[in-house]
Amino acid sequence: MQTIDFEPVLHGYLYGPLRDPELFNQVRLDPEIHTLVWPNDADFDPATLYHWHDGEGAELAERAQRWASVTWPTSLT
Repeated sequence: MQTIDFEPVLHGYLYGPLRDPELFNQVRLDPEIHTLVWPNDADFDPATLYHWHDGEGAELAERAQRWASVTWPTSLT
């Protein structure tokens, strides 16, 4: 078992809303794909979670910093 600090990747259209503790706490483990999922369709590849501390978390955090500077639409429709 491992503990992951998701804060550095919680940016952008998909992961940014997870900064809201109420939404973040609605996490569940999907029994079919065996990964963490949220009601807003945010999820993480199981391999990314497994290798988070081997550098994949840092790589995702770097990309997330770029997402933080993007202005996202309030709706995709």
